[in-house]
Amino acid sequence: MPHADATAERGEVTRLLHSARGGDRGAYDRLFALAYEDLRAVARNQLRGSRDAEAVRTTELVHELYMKLADQAAPAYENRAHFYAIAARAMRQLLIDLARNRQAAKRGGDWARTTLSGKQVPAEMRLDEVLALDELLAGLSERQRQVVEYRFYGGLTEEEIAEVLGVSTRTVQREWTKARAWLYQELYPEE
Repeated sequence: MPHADATAERGEVTRLLHSARGGDRGAYDRLFALAYEDLRAVARNQLRGSRDAEAVRTTELVHELYMKLADQAAPAYENRAHFYAIAARAMRQLLIDLARNRQAAKRGGDWARTTLSGKQVPAEMRLDEVLALDELLAGLSERQRQVVEYRFYGGLTEEEIAEVLGVSTRTVQREWTKARAWLYQELYPEE
């Protein structure tokens, strides 16, 4: 059973999401203040061990996320899990944009292949590897891509992903297994 403080915080996040959807910009700002540390944890997860750490820092990524999401006319987040799923996707897009800009500055450069472990984000992931993975995601079904995105980039649990997608946890597990197998085959065709 969740801790009382965690349950209260989840309820407050959901309440603020509904207020923001109703047009209350102050609620949106309070939401980001409340979710700030959780968003930093998601960003840290994405940047953990990055060899390109000097390119972007956790705080900068979260602040860029705020700017990107604040530009939306009327946010339509359904609940807490949906908000974090959208935030994870937006962070991924920000990292991809950064990687593309850096690649363009280098006039190409070789992309390193990315490895996917069963449950954890790789300990080291360069920005060019983010681009390589992003290209591969286009070969997955929409739901598989979402499961990989929310789990790999956002750190959402299977239960949270199921809630966001409106499917069972078992379906999320199945889609993760299929997507991971396909990505592995694409990354390591000789094996």
